[in-house]
Amino acid sequence: MQTKRIINLGAVLLAAATSLAQTAPTRPTTNAAVASRPADPLNELFGGTVIAKGKGVEIKRGQLDQAIIGIKAGAAARGQSIPPDDLVRLEQQVLDRMVQIQLLLGRATEADKTKGKEVSDKRIEAIKTRAGSEEALNRNLKSVGLSQEELAKNMLEEATAEAVVQHELTVTLADDAAKKYYDENPAKFELPEMVRASHILLATRDSKTGAELSDEQKAAKRKKLEDLLKRARDGEDFAKLARENSEDPGSKEKGGEYTFPRGQMVPEFEGAAFSLKTNQVSDIITTSFGYHIIKLSERIPAKKEPFNGNDTKTIIQKQDGQNVTIREILNEQELQKQIPTFMAKLKKDAGVEILDERLKPKDAPAAKP
Repeated sequence: MQTKRIINLGAVLLAAATSLAQTAPTRPTTNAAVASRPADPLNELFGGTVIAKGKGVEIKRGQLDQAIIGIKAGAAARGQSIPPDDLVRLEQQVLDRMVQIQLLLGRATEADKTKGKEVSDKRIEAIKTRAGSEEALNRNLKSVGLSQEELAKNMLEEATAEAVVQHELTVTLADDAAKKYYDENPAKFELPEMVRASHILLATRDSKTGAELSDEQKAAKRKKLEDLLKRARDGEDFAKLARENSEDPGSKEKGGEYTFPRGQMVPEFEGAAFSLKTNQVSDIITTSFGYHIIKLSERIPAKKEPFNGNDTKTIIQKQDGQNVTIREILNEQELQKQIPTFMAKLKKDAGVEILDERLKPKDAPAAKP
């Protein structure tokens, strides 16, 4: 379970949509000029045609193409495809999000940028943790045409844009709003059974290229892990062994520790962790990431999060390991109601124009004067 982000962009969509192609400056033109002049083959070949512009806004065809390629690649990785009939609507939506990002970044204060940096750093860390290893993260990013540096830049822009929205819009909640939400959504406060477990990973793929190691290299890794398993079962500090030997950058500095419910880790890892007794160390487990040994530290029973008053204390434990309070959920819901009108006004004030006829929105909300 994950709440919607302020501007309703998923990490992959935003990462792709805001990976802006570096092209030569293009002279601004009017709609009439664009419609009347012949296409420049070289300009179009390198994606240099401006498709949206306004005060503080300029988006080129290549930028949108790059976003769509990333989204298609992400869908393909999940075994999905985007029907051709939906492609124009998708392009319209992505282009609109790109316009939103540029408009909001243009209004960012230093405080917004500072808050954006704090939030994006936490999100990047969560993404790295969910990936399981550096190599897995790099493979996932490569599938949508991104590097870690580009991901960090894009996540920073997203979080900064959210900070702008949060300080520009005012949300007022009723005194009993939190209790009402708690009473009406009991299932959301049922926390599943979780385990707190640590692991040591020795990867079976090259951390830079993602290529499978040779059988000889894998055998050496497994032999090393067999030695570490013996040391762990003989009583050596498991956290110390993980910090010194694990190849999982998301957990090694924490002694290899994760806390998670069922359904979050790969099946082999999850099955082993949930089958262990407290303080028991597993046999060697093989996953797509490599070879693991796992130590169970604590089994956390399922429970219902109690209501702690009309403030920010009552939380929902999300499956990605992050927490969200009732107040944060309600604030976000109210912001979502205000955003369409707010963004419509920003676009109007900036004189935003969509220069490609097929990408013009059909039912954009009107801005209030």
